[in-house]
Amino acid sequence: MTDFFEALIRGDVAAVESVLRTLDEPGRRALGDELIAHVRRRRDNWWWGKEATALAVAAVGTLSTATKAATLLGRRSVALRDADPEPVVSAARQRGVTWLAALAYQLAERLRRREPWEGWHFTAGLLLAEKVTPPTGDAFVAGWACALGWRRPHPGQQQTPLLDRLRADPFLDVLLPRLFDVDGVGAELSIGGDGQAVPRALAALASEGRLDRAALLDGVLGRLLRGDRPGALRPFLTLHDLLAPSADEVAPRASTYLRLLADAPGPVAATAQRALRGAPVELEALSDAARTVLTRPEKALVRAQLSWLDRLARLHPGWTAEIADILSVGAVHPAADVRDRAAALARRHGHQPVATVTIVVPGDELPPPQPAPALLPITEVDELVEEVSGLLGRRWTAPAVERVLDGLVRLGTTERDRLATALLPVLRRAQVGAYDHMWSMFNLSVQLNGVLLAAAASPEAATRRDQWSGILSQSLTRTLRPFRDRPAVEPARHSALTLVYCARLAEIGQRLDGRDDTGLLAVPTHTTGALDPAVLYERLAALGDRPVWQWDLTQALLRLPVGVDEALATRAATLGTRAGDELARWLRGDALPALFYEVHTVGRRKRARTYDYGYDRLPVRRTVVASAPPEGVADPLGLLTVPALPVGQDRGHDGWGGLWPALLPGHRGLAAAHLVPEVASAAQEDAQDTARVLPVLAECAGLGGPALDLALAYGLCARHEADRVAALDALLILAAAGELDAPGVGGQLGALAADSQVTLMRVATPLRDAVAAGARLSVWRLLAAALPPLLAAPTTPRGTPDLLTLAAETAGATGVHIEVPGLADVVARGGTSRLVTEARRLTTVLAG
Repeated sequence: MTDFFEALIRGDVAAVESVLRTLDEPGRRALGDELIAHVRRRRDNWWWGKEATALAVAAVGTLSTATKAATLLGRRSVALRDADPEPVVSAARQRGVTWLAALAYQLAERLRRREPWEGWHFTAGLLLAEKVTPPTGDAFVAGWACALGWRRPHPGQQQTPLLDRLRADPFLDVLLPRLFDVDGVGAELSIGGDGQAVPRALAALASEGRLDRAALLDGVLGRLLRGDRPGALRPFLTLHDLLAPSADEVAPRASTYLRLLADAPGPVAATAQRALRGAPVELEALSDAARTVLTRPEKALVRAQLSWLDRLARLHPGWTAEIADILSVGAVHPAADVRDRAAALARRHGHQPVATVTIVVPGDELPPPQPAPALLPITEVDELVEEVSGLLGRRWTAPAVERVLDGLVRLGTTERDRLATALLPVLRRAQVGAYDHMWSMFNLSVQLNGVLLAAAASPEAATRRDQWSGILSQSLTRTLRPFRDRPAVEPARHSALTLVYCARLAEIGQRLDGRDDTGLLAVPTHTTGALDPAVLYERLAALGDRPVWQWDLTQALLRLPVGVDEALATRAATLGTRAGDELARWLRGDALPALFYEVHTVGRRKRARTYDYGYDRLPVRRTVVASAPPEGVADPLGLLTVPALPVGQDRGHDGWGGLWPALLPGHRGLAAAHLVPEVASAAQEDAQDTARVLPVLAECAGLGGPALDLALAYGLCARHEADRVAALDALLILAAAGELDAPGVGGQLGALAADSQVTLMRVATPLRDAVAAGARLSVWRLLAAALPPLLAAPTTPRGTPDLLTLAAETAGATGVHIEVPGLADVVARGGTSRLVTEARRLTTVLAG
C-alpha cells in the first residue's frame, strides 16, 4: 500500500480513489487500520486542502463507522476548511456507506465556536448530499452565519446574489430561529460587504412573505433583551430598522421596548425609544422607564427623553403634574446642560424645586493608603503546582512570578522527585514548551518555560544548561554593580527588564542542580516588589559564608528603598562577606544615581522598503520621556537610559512590561519612563491591558516626575474601560498618599489632547468617578491645568465642554479659586454654544 500513502500525502484524490476501487471490504478495513496508524505517526504533518480531501476520501472508503471517521477527521492536524465534499460523497456512494449523515453530524459537533468556518462548508456539503435536517448547535449556526456573508469564489462561476441564495437555502427555515439564540453570532453576520447584507436580505424575504415578519421582529427583540457585545448586536439593530415596525406592531410589544429603553446599551435603548415615540403608550407604563432613562449617562438619549416627555405633557394636560415629577429626576443629571434643561422643563410644567444647600469640602476625602504585604512563600509542592497550573496561559504578575521562582528553588532542591511527579503532567496538559534557537535566549516566556520544565524533568534541565551558560556569560559583563568608576560597555540590544529577568532565570535554572536551597534573596516583602533592607540583611546573615548568586543579589539590591541607612550598613559590613560588603555600600549611597528626565514628542519610525502593513496603523506622534545616566556613571544594562525612540521602534516587552515596577520599586519615575510607550498604546493604538500596571506603579516609592504624569494622562484616555479604571485607581492611590502631581497630570493631558494625540472624550467618566470617590480637589487642580492648552488649541478638542462642566462642579464643591488662563477669552466670544455656556458657568463659579 505504499502507493496509496504516497498519493495520500500528495493530495492525489484520483489516485486514492483508484486504489480503493481495487479492494474488497476486508481489504478496505485492513487498510483503514493502517490509515489510522499512519496519521497518528505523522504528528508533524498538517492536512490542508487537497491533502485533507484525500484523507477524507480514504477515511470514508476504509473505516467501518462514522465515529472512527469523525475521530480521524476531527484531529487538530486536519483542516477541513478547503476540503471538497464531492469526492467524499462519491466514495461513500461507491462503497455503499450508510453513515455519511452520522459522520456529518459528528463533525458538526466538533466544530470550534471560535472558528466556526473551519470545516463548515465540508460538513454542510455532506448534509446537503444526504438531504437531512441540519444540526442546530451553536458552532454550526455560527458557521452558517459566516457562509451567508462570505461565499468561497469558484473560478468561472458568477457569484449568486445573497438574496437569491438565502431564498433557496435549504437550511434557512431550521437555522434562522437559532440566529437569535446563539451568543456572538451577530459578529459572523457582519462578515462580508458593508456588514448589512444579511439584514437587508432577511428584511427583503420578510416583505416577500418568504419569512414570517412577526417571528423576525420577536427574534430581534429577544436577542436585544439578552444582550451581547456591541458589534454582535449591530446587525440585529440594522434588521430592526429595516423592518421599521409600525405603531400597531410596537403596541403589543411595548413592555419589551420599555425594558430595552431602561436597561439596554445606548444604541439599543435609542432604537427602543424611537419605536415607542410613534406608538400609543400609557403614562403609567412609561413612568418607571422614563425615570431610569433620565439618570443614564448617554446625553443624547436623555435629551430625547426630555423632549418626548415635554411633548406628552402638552398633548395630555391631565398628565402634566406626573410628567413634571418625572422631569425633576433629570435635574440631578451629572451633565450640567442636561440638568439645566430638565429643571427648566420641570418648572414649566409646574414642579417646584426643593431648596438645596451646597457643602464646601476644601480638600480630598480619601482614606489613607494601606500598604499590602507580600504573600507568604510557597512551602508545599501541591501549593506550588496549583499556583503554576492557575497561571499557565495567563498574564503573570510580578508577585506570582517571584513566589513561583522562590518555590521552585526551595522545593526543586529539597522535594525534587515529588515536584517533578506532580508538575510534569500539568505542563504537558498546557503544552508548555521551550526552544533552543538563538532568538529564544533573551525571551522571557521561553526562559520561564525552560525553568518550569527543568524542575519537572531532569533531562530537560540537561538540555538547557548550555543556553543558560550562554545567557550568563553574555550578562556577566553587564553586572550592575558598581555604577560608578567602571569602563563603559557596548549598549545592550535588549531592554534592561529582559536582560535582568533572563539572567535571573538562567541562574535559577542552574540552582536546581543543588541541594537544600534556602530560597531567593530577592523575594519581595511588599506586593510592589519592594524589599525591606533589614530582611535582606537577615537573609545574608543566615547564609553565612555560603556562596551568593550574583543576579539574585543584584535584583535584591534594586528592590531596596532609596536612602542611606548607616546603622544597618555597619551591621552588614560586619558580616565579613562579599555580599555583606555590597549591601553596606548600597545602603551608604552607592546605589542608582538621581536622573534627569526630558519630555520629547517623537514621530513614526521610517516606512519599511517592502510592504509595511503596520506603518499606517501607527500614531503619527507620541510624547515620551527620555533619560540618560549622569556623567561618570556607567549603564551596562540600559537601565538608566530611556531613549526617545520613534513610534513603532519602541522596545517591546512581549507582554511582560508589568514587571517593571517590581524591578525598580523604589524608582517610580524611572520605571514609568520605561513604561510610557506601552501605556500610550492603550490610548493611541487601542491596545488592551497595557495600562493595568499603573496602580502597581502608583504604589511604588520615589518621585514620579513627568513620566508618571504622562503615563497617567495616557491611561485616562485609554480605549478600553479596564485600562481607564486602572488609571483611575492609580490616581486615587497617589492622591490618598499625597503624592499626586495633579497639575502635572493635567498639563500633560491638556497638551496631548490639544496635539490630537488622545481622545479627550474618554476622560470625563474616570474623572467623575474620582470625584465620587472623594478626590474633588485633586480633580479640580488637574482640570485647572488641563483646560488652558485645550482652550488655546486651534480647534477645541471634543469633550472640552464636559471638562469645563466638571471643573465648575469641583471648583464650587471645594471653594478653591484657581485661575484658568484663556477662560475669559472663550466667554468673550459670546453665543450659546456649549463650549461658551460651560466656560461662562465656570467663570461664574470662580467669581462667586
